[in-house]
Amino acid sequence: MSDFEVETPTKMHATPPKMRRRRVSSDYDSEVAYRNRVARLIAAKARPITASGRIPVDPASLTLFFRSKSGITHSLDFPVDIDEDMPPALDVLISSCRPHSPSGLEDFSEHESLFYPSNLPLTATLEIANHPILDAVRNTLFPTLPIGHYLTAMRDKLEIWLAGGGMKPLPHPNDSRVATIFVTLPVRFRGGALVVRSMDGTEERFHGRGGKAGDMEWTAFMADCDHEIQPVLKGCRVTISYAVHLRTFGTAQINPDPLISPSDQFLDMVSPILNMSRGRRIAFYLSADYGVNPAEVLAESLVPHLKGGDSVLYHALKLYKLAPELRWSAGGYLWGVDQVVDLMSDLDDGTASGTPRAPFAIVNGSSPLRRTMSNASDDTAVEDMRTKVEKSGAVTLAEAEVIVLSDTTLAGAITKERVPFVQGNELEKLVINILMVVYVP
Repeated sequence: MSDFEVETPTKMHATPPKMRRRRVSSDYDSEVAYRNRVARLIAAKARPITASGRIPVDPASLTLFFRSKSGITHSLDFPVDIDEDMPPALDVLISSCRPHSPSGLEDFSEHESLFYPSNLPLTATLEIANHPILDAVRNTLFPTLPIGHYLTAMRDKLEIWLAGGGMKPLPHPNDSRVATIFVTLPVRFRGGALVVRSMDGTEERFHGRGGKAGDMEWTAFMADCDHEIQPVLKGCRVTISYAVHLRTFGTAQINPDPLISPSDQFLDMVSPILNMSRGRRIAFYLSADYGVNPAEVLAESLVPHLKGGDSVLYHALKLYKLAPELRWSAGGYLWGVDQVVDLMSDLDDGTASGTPRAPFAIVNGSSPLRRTMSNASDDTAVEDMRTKVEKSGAVTLAEAEVIVLSDTTLAGAITKERVPFVQGNELEKLVINILMVVYVP
Protein backbone atom coordinates (compact mmCIF):
# COMPACT_ATOMS: atom_id res chain seq x y z
CA MET A 1 0.00 0.00 0.00
CA SER A 2 2.89 2.34 0.54
CA ASP A 3 3.62 2.27 -3.23
CA PHE A 4 0.29 3.89 -4.10
CA GLU A 5 -0.27 7.65 -3.99
CA VAL A 6 -3.86 8.66 -3.50
CA GLU A 7 -5.29 12.17 -3.45
CA THR A 8 -8.61 12.90 -1.90
CA PRO A 9 -10.53 15.75 -3.63
CA THR A 10 -11.73 18.58 -1.49
CA LYS A 11 -15.41 18.30 -0.73
CA MET A 12 -17.70 20.75 -2.54
CA HIS A 13 -19.66 22.64 0.03
CA ALA A 14 -23.25 23.37 -0.88
CA THR A 15 -23.98 26.97 -1.73
CA PRO A 16 -26.14 28.64 0.87
CA PRO A 17 -29.74 29.01 -0.29
CA LYS A 18 -29.62 32.81 -0.32
CA MET A 19 -26.45 32.93 -2.45
CA ARG A 20 -27.87 30.38 -4.90
CA ARG A 21 -31.03 32.42 -5.31
CA ARG A 22 -29.00 35.58 -5.84
CA ARG A 23 -26.92 33.96 -8.60
CA VAL A 24 -29.99 32.54 -10.34
CA SER A 25 -31.70 35.93 -10.18
CA SER A 26 -28.59 37.59 -11.62
CA ASP A 27 -28.50 35.12 -14.50
CA TYR A 28 -32.19 35.70 -15.15
CA ASP A 29 -31.77 39.48 -15.18
CA SER A 30 -28.84 39.16 -17.59
CA GLU A 31 -30.90 36.96 -19.91
CA VAL A 32 -33.82 39.40 -19.84
CA ALA A 33 -31.51 42.32 -20.60
CA TYR A 34 -29.96 40.31 -23.43
CA ARG A 35 -33.36 39.53 -24.93
CA ASN A 36 -34.48 43.17 -24.61
CA ARG A 37 -31.38 44.38 -26.42
CA VAL A 38 -31.94 41.85 -29.19
CA ALA A 39 -35.59 42.93 -29.48
CA ARG A 40 -34.59 46.60 -29.78
CA LEU A 41 -32.01 45.75 -32.42
CA ILE A 42 -34.51 43.74 -34.47
CA ALA A 43 -37.08 46.54 -34.20
CA ALA A 44 -34.54 49.14 -35.34
CA LYS A 45 -33.50 46.91 -38.22
CA ALA A 46 -37.12 46.42 -39.29
CA ARG A 47 -37.79 50.14 -39.63
CA PRO A 48 -34.77 52.46 -39.75
CA ILE A 49 -35.66 56.07 -38.99
CA THR A 50 -32.32 57.65 -39.89
CA ALA A 51 -29.51 57.35 -42.40
CA SER A 52 -26.17 59.08 -42.19
CA GLY A 53 -22.83 59.26 -43.91
CA ARG A 54 -19.98 61.53 -44.89
CA ILE A 55 -19.38 63.65 -47.97
CA PRO A 56 -15.75 63.42 -49.13
CA VAL A 57 -15.31 67.11 -49.96
CA ASP A 58 -12.28 69.29 -49.30
CA PRO A 59 -13.57 72.12 -47.06
CA ALA A 60 -11.25 74.55 -48.82
CA SER A 61 -13.24 74.04 -52.04
CA LEU A 62 -16.53 74.90 -50.35
CA THR A 63 -17.90 78.46 -50.56
CA LEU A 64 -21.21 79.87 -49.40
CA PHE A 65 -22.67 82.87 -51.27
CA PHE A 66 -25.42 84.97 -49.73
CA ARG A 67 -26.95 88.44 -49.94
CA SER A 68 -27.35 90.52 -46.82
CA LYS A 69 -30.30 92.73 -45.95
CA SER A 70 -28.46 95.71 -47.47
CA GLY A 71 -28.38 93.97 -50.86
CA ILE A 72 -24.62 93.29 -50.86
CA THR A 73 -23.46 89.82 -51.91
CA HIS A 74 -20.92 88.11 -49.62
CA SER A 75 -18.96 84.87 -49.82
CA LEU A 76 -17.95 82.71 -46.89
CA ASP A 77 -15.00 80.34 -47.34
CA PHE A 78 -14.45 77.20 -45.31
CA PRO A 79 -13.20 75.70 -43.04
CA VAL A 80 -14.00 78.11 -40.20
CA ASP A 81 -12.85 78.19 -36.58
CA ILE A 82 -14.38 81.25 -34.87
CA ASP A 83 -12.26 80.74 -31.73
CA GLU A 84 -9.15 81.51 -33.78
CA ASP A 85 -10.49 83.89 -36.42
CA MET A 86 -14.04 85.18 -36.91
CA PRO A 87 -14.57 85.78 -40.67
CA PRO A 88 -16.35 89.09 -41.34
CA ALA A 89 -18.68 87.30 -43.79
CA LEU A 90 -19.85 85.00 -40.99
CA ASP A 91 -20.62 88.03 -38.83
CA VAL A 92 -22.76 89.45 -41.64
CA LEU A 93 -24.45 86.06 -42.13
CA ILE A 94 -25.35 85.83 -38.45
CA SER A 95 -26.69 89.38 -38.38
CA SER A 96 -28.87 88.60 -41.41
CA CYS A 97 -30.48 85.61 -39.70
CA ARG A 98 -33.66 85.56 -37.69
CA PRO A 99 -34.42 83.51 -34.53
CA HIS A 100 -36.74 80.57 -34.54
CA SER A 101 -39.95 80.76 -32.60
CA PRO A 102 -38.96 81.38 -28.95
CA SER A 103 -41.33 78.71 -27.67
CA GLY A 104 -39.44 75.87 -26.05
CA LEU A 105 -36.10 77.70 -25.97
CA GLU A 106 -36.24 78.97 -22.39
CA ASP A 107 -33.95 76.19 -21.16
CA PHE A 108 -31.08 77.54 -23.21
CA SER A 109 -29.00 80.69 -22.90
CA GLU A 110 -29.62 84.00 -24.56
CA HIS A 111 -28.20 82.63 -27.82
CA GLU A 112 -31.17 81.48 -29.86
CA SER A 113 -31.38 79.14 -32.82
CA LEU A 114 -31.03 81.22 -35.99
CA PHE A 115 -32.08 80.61 -39.57
CA TYR A 116 -31.33 82.51 -42.77
CA PRO A 117 -34.49 84.14 -44.21
CA SER A 118 -35.90 82.36 -47.23
CA ASN A 119 -36.49 85.64 -49.07
CA LEU A 120 -32.73 86.37 -49.24
CA PRO A 121 -30.63 84.62 -51.93
CA LEU A 122 -28.36 81.84 -50.73
CA THR A 123 -26.32 79.24 -52.59
CA ALA A 124 -23.34 77.00 -51.96
CA THR A 125 -20.80 75.24 -54.15
CA LEU A 126 -21.88 72.03 -52.42
CA GLU A 127 -24.54 70.22 -54.47
CA ILE A 128 -25.84 67.01 -52.89
CA ALA A 129 -27.04 65.83 -56.33
CA ASN A 130 -23.37 65.26 -57.15
CA HIS A 131 -23.18 62.68 -54.36
CA PRO A 132 -25.30 59.49 -54.07
CA ILE A 133 -26.98 60.75 -50.91
CA LEU A 134 -30.54 60.35 -52.21
CA ASP A 135 -29.75 56.79 -53.32
CA ALA A 136 -28.51 56.02 -49.81
CA VAL A 137 -31.66 57.58 -48.30
CA ARG A 138 -33.88 55.54 -50.61
CA ASN A 139 -32.07 52.26 -49.92
CA THR A 140 -32.12 52.80 -46.15
CA LEU A 141 -35.37 54.60 -45.34
CA PHE A 142 -37.55 53.65 -48.34
CA PRO A 143 -36.47 50.15 -49.42
CA THR A 144 -40.00 49.17 -50.54
CA LEU A 145 -40.57 52.24 -52.73
CA PRO A 146 -42.26 51.04 -55.94
CA ILE A 147 -40.43 51.18 -59.23
CA GLY A 148 -41.01 54.46 -61.00
CA HIS A 149 -40.93 56.53 -57.79
CA TYR A 150 -38.01 58.81 -57.08
CA LEU A 151 -36.70 61.06 -54.32
CA THR A 152 -35.83 64.69 -54.98
CA ALA A 153 -34.18 67.15 -52.61
CA MET A 154 -34.98 70.85 -52.28
CA ARG A 155 -32.86 73.13 -50.09
CA ASP A 156 -34.87 74.08 -47.03
CA LYS A 157 -32.89 76.48 -44.86
CA LEU A 158 -29.54 77.35 -43.35
CA GLU A 159 -29.44 77.31 -39.55
CA ILE A 160 -26.85 78.58 -37.08
CA TRP A 161 -26.29 77.76 -33.41
CA LEU A 162 -23.75 79.83 -31.49
CA ALA A 163 -22.13 78.77 -28.22
CA GLY A 164 -24.80 78.29 -25.59
CA GLY A 165 -27.58 77.97 -28.14
CA GLY A 166 -29.68 74.95 -29.03
CA MET A 167 -33.14 74.05 -30.28
CA LYS A 168 -36.03 72.12 -28.79
CA PRO A 169 -38.30 70.19 -31.19
CA LEU A 170 -40.29 72.49 -33.47
CA PRO A 171 -43.64 71.68 -35.17
CA HIS A 172 -43.30 69.44 -38.21
CA PRO A 173 -43.01 71.34 -41.51
CA ASN A 174 -46.36 71.75 -43.21
CA ASP A 175 -45.33 70.42 -46.63
CA SER A 176 -45.29 67.15 -48.54
CA ARG A 177 -41.78 66.09 -47.57
CA VAL A 178 -41.12 62.46 -46.71
CA ALA A 179 -37.72 63.03 -45.07
CA THR A 180 -35.23 65.73 -44.12
CA ILE A 181 -31.48 65.84 -44.76
CA PHE A 182 -29.06 67.79 -42.54
CA VAL A 183 -25.59 68.63 -43.89
CA THR A 184 -23.20 70.01 -41.26
CA LEU A 185 -20.85 72.59 -42.78
CA PRO A 186 -17.13 72.60 -41.81
CA VAL A 187 -17.32 75.10 -38.93
CA ARG A 188 -15.58 73.92 -35.76
CA PHE A 189 -17.85 73.39 -32.74
CA ARG A 190 -18.24 71.18 -29.71
CA GLY A 191 -21.50 69.82 -28.30
CA GLY A 192 -24.61 70.64 -30.30
CA ALA A 193 -25.54 67.03 -31.08
CA LEU A 194 -28.52 66.39 -33.37
CA VAL A 195 -31.07 64.21 -31.55
CA VAL A 196 -33.71 62.43 -33.64
CA ARG A 197 -36.71 60.76 -31.99
CA SER A 198 -39.27 58.54 -33.67
CA MET A 199 -42.93 58.38 -32.74
CA ASP A 200 -42.33 55.18 -30.73
CA GLY A 201 -39.64 56.86 -28.62
CA THR A 202 -36.55 55.53 -30.40
CA GLU A 203 -33.73 58.06 -30.10
CA GLU A 204 -30.52 58.50 -32.11
CA ARG A 205 -27.75 61.09 -31.80
CA PHE A 206 -25.42 62.56 -34.41
CA HIS A 207 -22.55 64.86 -33.46
CA GLY A 208 -21.91 66.33 -36.91
CA ARG A 209 -18.14 65.99 -36.74
CA GLY A 210 -16.22 64.52 -39.65
CA GLY A 211 -14.29 61.34 -39.02
CA LYS A 212 -11.28 62.71 -40.87
CA ALA A 213 -10.15 65.90 -42.55
CA GLY A 214 -12.25 66.72 -45.59
CA ASP A 215 -15.41 64.89 -44.49
CA MET A 216 -18.77 66.52 -43.80
CA GLU A 217 -21.48 64.60 -42.02
CA TRP A 218 -24.98 64.34 -43.45
CA THR A 219 -27.97 62.90 -41.61
CA ALA A 220 -31.41 62.03 -42.99
CA PHE A 221 -34.48 61.21 -40.93
CA MET A 222 -38.14 60.47 -41.62
CA ALA A 223 -40.61 63.35 -41.81
CA ASP A 224 -42.65 62.05 -38.85
CA CYS A 225 -39.62 62.20 -36.51
CA ASP A 226 -38.89 65.02 -34.08
CA HIS A 227 -35.40 66.50 -33.97
CA GLU A 228 -33.61 68.89 -31.68
CA ILE A 229 -30.14 70.39 -31.29
CA GLN A 230 -28.49 70.11 -27.90
CA PRO A 231 -26.67 73.20 -26.56
CA VAL A 232 -23.48 74.09 -28.40
CA LEU A 233 -20.64 74.23 -25.88
CA LYS A 234 -18.03 75.90 -28.01
CA GLY A 235 -17.69 77.37 -31.49
CA CYS A 236 -20.59 77.59 -33.91
CA ARG A 237 -22.68 74.95 -35.67
CA VAL A 238 -23.87 75.77 -39.21
CA THR A 239 -26.23 73.38 -40.99
CA ILE A 240 -28.00 73.34 -44.35
CA SER A 241 -31.19 71.26 -44.42
CA TYR A 242 -32.94 69.79 -47.45
CA ALA A 243 -36.55 68.67 -47.80
CA VAL A 244 -36.87 65.28 -49.51
CA HIS A 245 -39.97 64.86 -51.68
CA LEU A 246 -41.41 61.86 -53.48
CA ARG A 247 -41.99 62.10 -57.22
CA THR A 248 -42.89 59.63 -59.94
CA PHE A 249 -42.73 59.19 -63.71
CA GLY A 250 -45.58 56.69 -63.65
CA THR A 251 -48.73 56.02 -61.68
CA ALA A 252 -49.63 58.02 -58.61
CA GLN A 253 -49.66 54.99 -56.30
CA ILE A 254 -48.13 56.93 -53.40
CA ASN A 255 -47.63 60.51 -54.48
CA PRO A 256 -49.90 62.28 -57.00
CA ASP A 257 -47.27 64.85 -58.05
CA PRO A 258 -45.36 63.46 -61.07
CA LEU A 259 -41.99 64.63 -62.30
CA ILE A 260 -43.26 65.23 -65.85
CA SER A 261 -46.26 66.98 -67.35
CA PRO A 262 -47.49 67.10 -70.96
CA SER A 263 -47.01 70.27 -72.97
CA ASP A 264 -49.88 72.68 -73.58
CA GLN A 265 -49.86 71.79 -77.26
CA PHE A 266 -50.28 68.10 -76.48
CA LEU A 267 -53.12 68.84 -74.06
CA ASP A 268 -54.79 70.97 -76.74
CA MET A 269 -54.82 67.90 -79.00
CA VAL A 270 -56.25 65.63 -76.29
CA SER A 271 -58.98 67.97 -75.07
CA PRO A 272 -61.25 68.01 -78.17
CA ILE A 273 -61.03 64.21 -78.48
CA LEU A 274 -62.22 63.81 -74.90
CA ASN A 275 -65.04 66.30 -75.45
CA MET A 276 -66.21 64.34 -78.52
CA SER A 277 -65.94 61.02 -76.65
CA ARG A 278 -68.15 61.80 -73.68
CA GLY A 279 -70.05 58.77 -72.44
CA ARG A 280 -67.73 56.38 -74.28
CA ARG A 281 -64.96 54.02 -73.31
CA ILE A 282 -62.07 54.73 -75.66
CA ALA A 283 -58.65 53.11 -76.02
CA PHE A 284 -55.24 53.85 -77.51
CA TYR A 285 -52.53 51.38 -78.52
CA LEU A 286 -49.24 51.63 -76.65
CA SER A 287 -46.20 51.93 -78.90
CA ALA A 288 -43.08 51.24 -76.79
CA ASP A 289 -41.44 47.85 -76.25
CA TYR A 290 -41.63 46.67 -72.64
CA GLY A 291 -40.34 43.10 -72.96
CA VAL A 292 -42.72 41.33 -70.57
CA ASN A 293 -44.70 38.11 -70.74
CA PRO A 294 -48.47 38.85 -70.65
CA ALA A 295 -49.02 35.36 -69.23
CA GLU A 296 -47.09 36.28 -66.09
CA VAL A 297 -47.86 39.93 -65.35
CA LEU A 298 -50.84 42.26 -65.50
CA ALA A 299 -50.80 44.99 -68.11
CA GLU A 300 -51.53 47.50 -65.34
CA SER A 301 -48.18 46.66 -63.73
CA LEU A 302 -46.46 48.42 -66.63
CA VAL A 303 -47.76 51.85 -65.60
CA PRO A 304 -44.62 52.80 -63.60
CA HIS A 305 -42.53 51.77 -66.62
CA LEU A 306 -44.37 53.76 -69.27
CA LYS A 307 -42.04 55.65 -71.57
CA GLY A 308 -42.11 57.94 -74.55
CA GLY A 309 -45.51 58.98 -75.87
CA ASP A 310 -47.20 56.29 -73.79
CA SER A 311 -46.13 58.07 -70.59
CA VAL A 312 -47.09 61.51 -71.93
CA LEU A 313 -50.57 60.34 -72.91
CA TYR A 314 -51.11 58.59 -69.58
CA HIS A 315 -50.22 61.74 -67.63
CA ALA A 316 -52.39 63.86 -69.92
CA LEU A 317 -55.42 61.70 -69.13
CA LYS A 318 -54.60 61.88 -65.42
CA LEU A 319 -54.51 65.68 -65.61
CA TYR A 320 -58.12 65.56 -66.83
CA LYS A 321 -59.04 63.60 -63.67
CA LEU A 322 -59.64 60.41 -65.67
CA ALA A 323 -58.66 56.88 -64.66
CA PRO A 324 -56.83 55.18 -67.57
CA GLU A 325 -56.25 51.42 -67.38
CA LEU A 326 -53.83 49.18 -69.25
CA ARG A 327 -55.20 45.94 -70.71
CA TRP A 328 -53.93 43.13 -72.90
CA SER A 329 -55.51 42.86 -76.35
CA ALA A 330 -55.26 40.59 -79.39
CA GLY A 331 -57.37 39.87 -82.46
CA GLY A 332 -60.21 42.17 -81.45
CA TYR A 333 -60.36 40.68 -77.93
CA LEU A 334 -59.69 42.40 -74.63
CA TRP A 335 -58.65 40.96 -71.29
CA GLY A 336 -59.77 42.44 -67.99
CA VAL A 337 -57.58 44.81 -66.02
CA ASP A 338 -57.00 42.07 -63.42
CA GLN A 339 -56.36 39.25 -65.92
CA VAL A 340 -53.24 37.78 -67.47
CA VAL A 341 -53.20 36.03 -70.87
CA ASP A 342 -53.15 32.34 -69.94
CA LEU A 343 -53.40 30.21 -73.10
CA MET A 344 -51.66 27.10 -71.76
CA SER A 345 -54.45 25.85 -69.50
CA ASP A 346 -56.51 22.80 -70.48
CA LEU A 347 -59.61 23.60 -72.53
CA ASP A 348 -63.00 21.95 -72.50
CA ASP A 349 -64.54 20.79 -75.74
CA GLY A 350 -66.79 23.36 -77.32
CA THR A 351 -67.00 25.79 -80.16
CA ALA A 352 -67.19 29.54 -79.71
CA SER A 353 -69.71 31.50 -81.63
CA GLY A 354 -69.27 34.72 -83.56
CA THR A 355 -66.45 35.95 -85.76
CA PRO A 356 -63.18 37.56 -84.70
CA ARG A 357 -62.99 41.31 -84.95
CA ALA A 358 -59.37 41.25 -86.14
CA PRO A 359 -56.85 38.62 -87.29
CA PHE A 360 -54.58 36.89 -84.80
CA ALA A 361 -50.85 37.45 -85.31
CA ILE A 362 -48.85 34.27 -84.64
CA VAL A 363 -45.09 33.87 -84.27
CA ASN A 364 -43.80 30.38 -85.11
CA GLY A 365 -41.83 28.96 -82.23
CA SER A 366 -39.19 27.16 -84.30
CA SER A 367 -38.44 29.88 -86.86
CA PRO A 368 -38.76 33.65 -87.24
CA LEU A 369 -41.61 33.13 -89.72
CA ARG A 370 -44.70 35.16 -88.85
CA ARG A 371 -48.16 34.45 -90.11
CA THR A 372 -51.61 35.93 -89.61
CA MET A 373 -54.62 33.74 -88.96
CA SER A 374 -57.79 34.84 -90.70
CA ASN A 375 -61.13 33.36 -91.69
CA ALA A 376 -59.91 32.87 -95.26
CA SER A 377 -57.05 30.60 -94.25
CA ASP A 378 -57.15 27.75 -91.79
CA ASP A 379 -60.62 28.18 -90.28
CA THR A 380 -60.00 25.37 -87.79
CA ALA A 381 -56.91 27.07 -86.40
CA VAL A 382 -58.84 30.35 -86.12
CA GLU A 383 -61.64 28.66 -84.14
CA ASP A 384 -59.14 26.93 -81.87
CA MET A 385 -57.41 30.24 -81.26
CA ARG A 386 -60.68 32.01 -80.53
CA THR A 387 -61.61 29.24 -78.11
CA LYS A 388 -58.31 29.52 -76.26
CA VAL A 389 -58.64 33.29 -76.02
CA GLU A 390 -62.22 33.23 -74.79
CA LYS A 391 -61.47 30.44 -72.31
CA SER A 392 -58.68 32.58 -70.88
CA GLY A 393 -61.26 35.24 -69.99
CA ALA A 394 -61.07 37.69 -72.90
CA VAL A 395 -64.12 39.34 -74.41
CA THR A 396 -64.57 41.11 -77.70
CA LEU A 397 -64.07 44.84 -77.92
CA ALA A 398 -67.73 45.18 -78.80
CA GLU A 399 -68.79 43.31 -75.67
CA ALA A 400 -66.51 45.47 -73.57
CA GLU A 401 -67.93 48.56 -75.33
CA VAL A 402 -64.43 49.82 -76.10
CA ILE A 403 -63.67 51.96 -79.14
CA VAL A 404 -60.04 51.82 -80.27
CA LEU A 405 -58.79 55.15 -81.58
CA SER A 406 -56.11 54.57 -84.19
CA ASP A 407 -55.08 55.91 -87.58
CA THR A 408 -54.87 53.15 -90.19
CA THR A 409 -53.24 55.52 -92.68
CA LEU A 410 -50.14 55.84 -90.50
CA ALA A 411 -47.83 52.90 -89.98
CA GLY A 412 -46.98 53.79 -86.40
CA ALA A 413 -45.31 51.42 -83.97
CA ILE A 414 -47.59 49.28 -81.81
CA THR A 415 -46.42 47.39 -78.75
CA LYS A 416 -46.11 43.66 -79.41
CA GLU A 417 -45.59 41.24 -76.56
CA ARG A 418 -45.78 37.47 -76.94
CA VAL A 419 -47.52 34.63 -75.10
CA PRO A 420 -46.61 30.97 -75.78
CA PHE A 421 -49.28 28.37 -76.58
CA VAL A 422 -49.45 24.91 -78.13
CA GLN A 423 -50.76 24.65 -81.69
CA GLY A 424 -50.85 21.03 -82.87
CA ASN A 425 -47.54 19.62 -81.72
CA GLU A 426 -45.64 22.89 -81.92
CA LEU A 427 -45.05 25.68 -79.45
CA GLU A 428 -46.05 29.00 -80.96
CA LYS A 429 -46.57 32.51 -79.64
CA LEU A 430 -49.55 34.80 -79.88
CA VAL A 431 -48.74 38.47 -80.43
CA ILE A 432 -50.40 40.62 -77.74
CA ASN A 433 -50.96 44.37 -77.89
CA ILE A 434 -51.52 46.76 -75.00
CA LEU A 435 -54.46 49.13 -74.88
CA MET A 436 -54.80 52.20 -72.69
CA VAL A 437 -58.50 52.19 -71.92
CA VAL A 438 -60.30 55.13 -70.34
CA TYR A 439 -63.94 56.00 -69.75
CA VAL A 440 -64.85 59.61 -70.49
CA PRO A 441 -67.88 60.63 -68.36
